Amino acid sequence: MKKSSFVEGTIIATLAIVVTKIMGMLYVIPFYSMVGESGSALYAYGYTIYAIFLDISTAGLPLALSKIIKEYNTLHRMDAKKRAFGIGLKMVSILSFAIFFLLLFFARPIATLILGDLTGGTTIEEVTFVIRMTSFALLVVPYLSITRGYLQGHNIIGISSVSQVLEQVFRILVILGGVYLFLYLFKLPMQFAIGIAVFGATIGGLVAIVYLVLKMKKSKKELGLVKEVEKDSITNKEIGQKIFFYAVPFIIITIVFSINNFLDMVMILRTLSYLGLDTETIEFATTAITTWSTKISMIVNSVATGMVTSLIPTIVGAYTLKNWKEVSEKLNKALQLILVICIPMCIGLSLLSRSVWSVFYGDNLVGSFIFSMQILVSLFYNLFLITNSTLHGLNKSKVVYQSVIIGLTTNVLLNIPLMVLFYKIGIAPYLGAILSTAIGYSLAFVRSLSKLKKEHEVDYRDTYRMGRKLCIPTIAMIFVVVFFKWVVPVSYSSKLSCTFYIGVISLMGAIVYLGIAYKMGILKEVFGTARLDKIGRRLAGKGKSK
Repeated sequence: MKKSSFVEGTIIATLAIVVTKIMGMLYVIPFYSMVGESGSALYAYGYTIYAIFLDISTAGLPLALSKIIKEYNTLHRMDAKKRAFGIGLKMVSILSFAIFFLLLFFARPIATLILGDLTGGTTIEEVTFVIRMTSFALLVVPYLSITRGYLQGHNIIGISSVSQVLEQVFRILVILGGVYLFLYLFKLPMQFAIGIAVFGATIGGLVAIVYLVLKMKKSKKELGLVKEVEKDSITNKEIGQKIFFYAVPFIIITIVFSINNFLDMVMILRTLSYLGLDTETIEFATTAITTWSTKISMIVNSVATGMVTSLIPTIVGAYTLKNWKEVSEKLNKALQLILVICIPMCIGLSLLSRSVWSVFYGDNLVGSFIFSMQILVSLFYNLFLITNSTLHGLNKSKVVYQSVIIGLTTNVLLNIPLMVLFYKIGIAPYLGAILSTAIGYSLAFVRSLSKLKKEHEVDYRDTYRMGRKLCIPTIAMIFVVVFFKWVVPVSYSSKLSCTFYIGVISLMGAIVYLGIAYKMGILKEVFGTARLDKIGRRLAGKGKSK
């Protein structure tokens, strides 16, 4: 199994996640057209609950295990490393079964809590059925996450990334194939079609597990999974305590985030209902914010998610050896990658929001307006995720708690007041929920940055300087995109027209942005001269061969 460097691991993990997220974005086009707004609302309720309880069931154990494996590898504790994997599997199995039974038997109370007194749309019985169908995935996916964490702790990113792609492919096949069969061939009610759609996560997880098990069997010695491992003095109790100690920050934060996401959905539903909006608008706006906009935003969020996969083991390795200079360098490199990649993506998608929304869900001014604002929140989320993950790697649990509590408390406190304020001054009230989220992430990010600088003397001057330089290619890109939006014709009722429109304008914007960034030396500074030269030689070689 091939091990990856930090930047290489980041690129591999990010590409894999980008591929899976693109597939996750694209499947919603036929899916949304098959199930319509009512079916998509039902799916959104079920998917939101699945995502919340999946986070709780894994509860940071994969990342905690990744930290421990990297630590034991660095210290050459092969026996402890092997036993840590087994203990981690037992822990996640107990948690997964507990949450599976919770969802199975308490699905109706959860559905009632979500919908409340809202009538005229999705029913409590439908949501109850879909929640129960999602529960089976929680018996599979957490085990998969732990296995990936073990591989990532060895800096083996490629195989873990391939398993993600396989999982997504089979999940989508079940979703689209199942919905088509249940709705159009068997003529069954919508709730059964959505039920099989959410069950796709179970099938995808099983396929990915089989792939990982087969690959790991071929590399048992390299992964330290052979029986002939020299015993060490570390006890199972010590390993279990260490896993628990490392996982506790992830567990607490995951649960807090999950509760926050659930509260977001409930508060938006209740507040919009209180303000007198009709049921159709309430359900559409709520699911657009909590599910459908975030599905398109996955492409941006995958950058930070892929980076964290490689960042945490690297930070842990540097922390174990007390190499603070490397910690500072890796954090700054991660922040620079986020800025270079995510700023143009967020702004570009925001400017093209109506055509992007039309491709996925059909032309809808409310939906596209929500997306144009929410995609900008992705930049704050990515920056927050990187700094928080660095703090995790440095065992700065107290600072992590502080920053998360500050961010999420701000979001909860501002959510309803901002929605009511926006309504009173004539602005779409649901935008208040988006703004409160952006403010929360921003405050949490700033808190994390300041603590890292104060306690480890992390110097952000290079990142700050590069951020200022990025203003030039970004402004140039905005002018180009706005100009071509005015020049290139588009029919928002045609997905093909919108796709062509997005492709042409995105290409022009990317050429300008990358060209100026390259000339200014920004790309070489972030990605490295050797790597860019290698790409250049390959492109030149292909050009000559033609």
